[in-house]
Amino acid sequence: MKTAIIIPARYGSSRFPGKPLVKLGGQSMLSRVVDIAQKAAGSLKNVTVAVATEDERIQKHCDEIGVQCVMTSEACKTGSDRVLEAAQILDGDFEFVVGLQGDAPFTPVEAPFKMIQAFVSDPKLEVVTPVARLRWNELDALRESKKKTPFSGTTCVMDAKGKALWFSKSILPAIRKEDELRKEEFSPVHQHIGLYGFRFDVLKKFVSLPEGFYERLEGLEQLRLLENGISIQTVTLDVAAGMAQAGIDSPEDVERAEKLLAKLAAA
Repeated sequence: MKTAIIIPARYGSSRFPGKPLVKLGGQSMLSRVVDIAQKAAGSLKNVTVAVATEDERIQKHCDEIGVQCVMTSEACKTGSDRVLEAAQILDGDFEFVVGLQGDAPFTPVEAPFKMIQAFVSDPKLEVVTPVARLRWNELDALRESKKKTPFSGTTCVMDAKGKALWFSKSILPAIRKEDELRKEEFSPVHQHIGLYGFRFDVLKKFVSLPEGFYERLEGLEQLRLLENGISIQTVTLDVAAGMAQAGIDSPEDVERAEKLLAKLAAA
């Protein structure tokens, strides 16, 4: 099975220009993501790893760190559009393509690994994405963060077989009699970790679809899939405490990320 892990790394972010090249612990964010992709691919067969960008500065950095880079159009609206364009340029006749965001340096290696494994086990799957079950203190932290930034953090509810029923920037599910449940370490809330693996024909279909009604309201592109009857299989990750919420969306997040790196190094 031919698989690709493609890392969309856009330089021209309006909120945080040059984000993939920002240094964390002396290493660029993008190089950390490349390391994750290469480690995941290292134990699998026939996996291509490549960065997809619109900017020559990122292409130059890719040359410096020794990873394949594909120049894509500045007109790509989303990371998924960029992933598709890069896969088509690579002309790899891929069956499954994972989009691993270039600004997600704390993504567990097991995420792309488990996603690819899930598709190998069942090639009929259309889309695969990871989630992590939140501990109660992590859920409390998410609730607190949403008081200031209500559209941070995405939650997911699934059926008994792990098929996603819905994603939301609201915290799902609502929890009655919470005090009784807090005797357990983990809450019933799953946080979505924002990367996707697509069967290649489904990726092409997804990019061709118009923006969905709920996608526009929530700002979540995966809802376009569900609104069009495309199923999303989740894989649950065993994530260290605090890591499910370790995304970097703004310059302010860099300081928090540096503290997290220091904590991990000391562990």
